[in-house]
Amino acid sequence: MKIDDYYLLLKLNEVGTIRGTAKAILISQPAVTQRLKWIEAYFDEMIFIRTQKKLQPTPAGELILQHAKEVVQREQMLEAKLSQSREKIQGTLSIACSSLVSQRFLPAILGEFTVQYPKVTIDLVTGISEDIKRNYRDYHVCMIRGEPLKETTCQHLFADKLYIFDTEPFPDEGIKERPLISFNSDDSMHDLVDDWLYRYGHNIKPQRMITVDQIETCKQLMKQGIGMAVLPESVSADMMDDYPHMPLMLNGENVTRDTWVCYHEGVVQLPQVDAFISALHNHVFSH
Repeated sequence: MKIDDYYLLLKLNEVGTIRGTAKAILISQPAVTQRLKWIEAYFDEMIFIRTQKKLQPTPAGELILQHAKEVVQREQMLEAKLSQSREKIQGTLSIACSSLVSQRFLPAILGEFTVQYPKVTIDLVTGISEDIKRNYRDYHVCMIRGEPLKETTCQHLFADKLYIFDTEPFPDEGIKERPLISFNSDDSMHDLVDDWLYRYGHNIKPQRMITVDQIETCKQLMKQGIGMAVLPESVSADMMDDYPHMPLMLNGENVTRDTWVCYHEGVVQLPQVDAFISALHNHVFSH
């Protein structure tokens, strides 16, 4: 068995179809099928059951997939340790990043980083901060929103002020009754908004909630006059002159959404991780 065979098994399990896996790793579908048959013959076990929807691991397949994961992890650990002994910064850098940060800030950061360290392989996963927190042990560095990650070293990157926007003005008196549009985010974001509405949003009464999957969809629905939306400054700074808005304030201070970089202290011994964390602190997170 080659290390690529173990990577193939893990990719098949992740994607769930032979066709999708072939497309993801840029080889032909017959080649993937043939390689899987060879691997199953090597172990003398059927690894996947082919259903109409997706590949399902057999009990033996689950054991083999766990073994494959361990082999790949050991290979990556060896690569990381070897990179420590080399002069040039290289190796794999695994990053889990909040979707908003990955859209708004990370491309510029990684663009500069990869120019400076072209031999570093970037392994990037994006998603909701709550999902990242559940799987934080799988990554060298986590860039999350909301509360810092317990049991890790966390450093503050920036505070993102929250504003409520609408196409209609916010009156000084009376109650503003409009639908409130929210986007798919972790609970800490929704808790901030709910707390503000409960404690200080006496003039704002949402008629109903509209929930969408992406923050960009939320912005566009608000711009079409469908309802109000609470948005971070990082994605709404260019809207300030065009749409009525007001900052979320509690006890005379702005309500903010904090962004953190979190990692286990030991990983900074890896040169590529240490270099990336330094790049984050050197970056200006302007809106």
